[in-house]
Amino acid sequence: MKQIKLFLFTLLLTGILSVNINAQKYDIYNKTLDNGLDVIVIHNPAVPLITVEINVKNGAYTEPPEYDGLSHLYEHMFFKANKTIPNQKRYMERLNELGASWNGTTSNERVNYFFTVPKDSVEPAMEFMYNAITGPLFKQEELVNERPVVTGEYDRNESNPFFHLVVAVDKKVWWKYYSRKNVIGDRDIIMTATTAKMQTVQDRFYIPNNSALILSGDITPEQGFDLAEKIFSKWKEGKDPFSYLEIPKHPPIQKTETVVVEKPINFVGLYIEWQGPNVSEDPGATYAADVLSYIMGQKTSKFYKNIVETGLAYGINLGYNTLNHGAPITVFAQTSPQNYKKCVQAVYDELNKMTSKDYYTDEQLESAKTILAIDDQYGRERPSQFVHTVGYWWAIAGLDYYMNYIDNLKKVTRDDINDYLNKYVIGKKHVEGVLVSPQVKAKLGL
Repeated sequence: MKQIKLFLFTLLLTGILSVNINAQKYDIYNKTLDNGLDVIVIHNPAVPLITVEINVKNGAYTEPPEYDGLSHLYEHMFFKANKTIPNQKRYMERLNELGASWNGTTSNERVNYFFTVPKDSVEPAMEFMYNAITGPLFKQEELVNERPVVTGEYDRNESNPFFHLVVAVDKKVWWKYYSRKNVIGDRDIIMTATTAKMQTVQDRFYIPNNSALILSGDITPEQGFDLAEKIFSKWKEGKDPFSYLEIPKHPPIQKTETVVVEKPINFVGLYIEWQGPNVSEDPGATYAADVLSYIMGQKTSKFYKNIVETGLAYGINLGYNTLNHGAPITVFAQTSPQNYKKCVQAVYDELNKMTSKDYYTDEQLESAKTILAIDDQYGRERPSQFVHTVGYWWAIAGLDYYMNYIDNLKKVTRDDINDYLNKYVIGKKHVEGVLVSPQVKAKLGL
């Protein structure tokens, strides 16, 4: 699980409220407006700041090949002209007037935009957010200017050899619908994007009933819901995009195979990927995956000791990324040309041993669950960061999963972890990627 999760306490909201508020754990409150917009308020008055964030269920998983990367391009175009702002220059000036720090991100299954402002600026910041989310203009000249900015990100990624390794493996793992895993996008699709295509993305996904407004910081639930109703209730509900757009399920990996990526490097990179549990289909396995990944990430684990401390690899990582439309399980290692073959064999040997009773102790299991909970507590201390975590899980798994995560994590047993390993990893089809120089490739017979 890449995002920091939660370990929260229950708070009873006192007083008579003029709106129907669901008191939740962690000082998180939510309601849904009549137009379908989910509104979430995270009350934390530690500092007089408020983050205004919009999350949209959009991203790579919604993109057929002809739209590959347009969620990412749209994120860039969000900070351009809209019906109340004539151009990007004035957009930035207005953010400065509000005293805002701002950004946006695109991932596999979520796009978000956020402004953090002094509490006295929250209402104009929300009005500014409303105009940006509902009235983008996609001016042709701004679109033309932004295309190379987005492809510039692509260029920077391409300068990293590991980018090519991950792409090569992903194209095999998610072989049939790769565009729906390609967050950064396809260069040609981005460079030929039209205003009509951008408007299609807007019409399909940027509707209140596919979005969440999150207010985090020095704001009460009453204040937050009142402002949301005042400003965002006029946002017109749209047709649920997932009622008419197919989000195809990724088929299984076709066969276990190795892909070799040649780059001028002086080490060997190993990247192995399996298809893991989608959170809506097998939520129990996601908790087991997180606990196991934490245990194996510690220097006290046998996984680390038997691979890194023996000198077979410079580093090793076993990971799982919780998603709902293609969740990867990965192993990454860096090794030397001399130790490559022994390292690969050791990785598979250690994975096969993980279901044995003595591979990790009961103390390691319980410690992992406790430390994950403590880490979550620390993650809630900055409202301007915590808001992104809440938004991510709203989009990926829903607030119920999010609110009950630590309780379910505590229930994870050794049998749960073994079930996860046997169902998704041990003996299952996977793709092994090797990053290597041409000279070393020849010596290793790859």
